[in-house]
Amino acid sequence: MLSNDADVANFIDTAMFDRTFDEGMALVEETARYLDGKGREEARTLPRKAAMLYAGESMRVTTRLMQAASWLLVQRAVRDGDMERDDALHDRYRLGSREICLGVCAEETDELPLQLQDLLGRSDNLYRRIARLDDVLFGEGEAPPGARGQMDVLAQAFGAK
Repeated sequence: MLSNDADVANFIDTAMFDRTFDEGMALVEETARYLDGKGREEARTLPRKAAMLYAGESMRVTTRLMQAASWLLVQRAVRDGDMERDDALHDRYRLGSREICLGVCAEETDELPLQLQDLLGRSDNLYRRIARLDDVLFGEGEAPPGARGQMDVLAQAFGAK
């Protein structure tokens, strides 16, 4: 199931993990501020159809970010010794809600406020990077053997060229 305990330990001790963690938590805070403030005001001014789309897509962005934040917090808890690696391997700690989070909106989002569109794009990017990491680190997307293979997988997960 797990590609290698050392792979997970090595990854969660990197600056890349710390940057991803910080990015994820900052995006959660930014999204919450928007949805509770300006986003709520903007939603009131939307036509009915766009308001329904807003409601659905705001739930999608929230789900993505809750899943991403939970995954990142579990990995940090393992790194900090607050959780055993074996406990973190259970399915309940894997990245969830992929069907919702990776799904494509059936309608064009052009009518949505620009800030929500931006949050949707950034949350999708973060969720997809974490999904690739989850797959590689926990066995569904086996990495090529050796250090170079691991580095290539991590670079791909974070969009490096």
